[in-house]
Amino acid sequence: MTDGEIPESHPRYESLLTRHRIEEGVDKGITSRQGLIAQGRGEAFDYLLGERTLPSADDAERAAAAHLLLAERPVISVNGNVAALVPGETVELGEATSADIEVNLFNRTDERMTAIADHLCEHGAGEVKGLTADGRIPGLDHERAKVDADGIGDADVVVVPLEDGDRAEALGAMGKTEIVIDLNPLSRSAQAADVPIVDNVIRAVPAITEHARDLADADRETLESIVAAFDPDEALAAAERAIREGSDADAAED
Repeated sequence: MTDGEIPESHPRYESLLTRHRIEEGVDKGITSRQGLIAQGRGEAFDYLLGERTLPSADDAERAAAAHLLLAERPVISVNGNVAALVPGETVELGEATSADIEVNLFNRTDERMTAIADHLCEHGAGEVKGLTADGRIPGLDHERAKVDADGIGDADVVVVPLEDGDRAEALGAMGKTEIVIDLNPLSRSAQAADVPIVDNVIRAVPAITEHARDLADADRETLESIVAAFDPDEALAAAERAIREGSDADAAED
């Protein structure tokens, strides 16, 4: 089944769409088999959230856009699942915020790195970082420590969708502002983030882009006020309430 064969009227449209794209990613050598497990875990949380963007998540997406527009060296980190799910959307976000795109993998091989970089270029990316890997994140002993020195290594703001908790903590220890997209508000990644976005990546990335375009002409004072007004603890708490209480929590949040 292709994306076009899944009717948008299907009540599980987004879920079926993401499953299909992850499966295709495995076939193309972009997504690892472990990525299938991660996708299933995220899908379970999305189901509990009602498979929709909470108002608190939209606020986080707006704050993320403001951070990226204020940044001097923003970078979007991409793993196999992100490349499979939102390749074109990631490129659009990079263009809207002047952010570099860098591939970073736990199950890293030269073949996968090249396949993901090529896949992103096929979706419009002009340059994809991560292949040089001449820098390192301190405190990590696995392959995700490898970064480009002039990419994630030098970034002041990093978008880290579908992140490993230990790398999120390590990037925070380096003093980088982290924007994390994670459907689990209790994960280490979300807890470590300056801007935790508890939303499905296929909704979150386009939403950040839309906010960035809306704020493109905003002055620095306006962007800084958006950043200052955002409360990460409240965003996480709102997501937890939505999971525990369902539609009642969502109505209260509205």
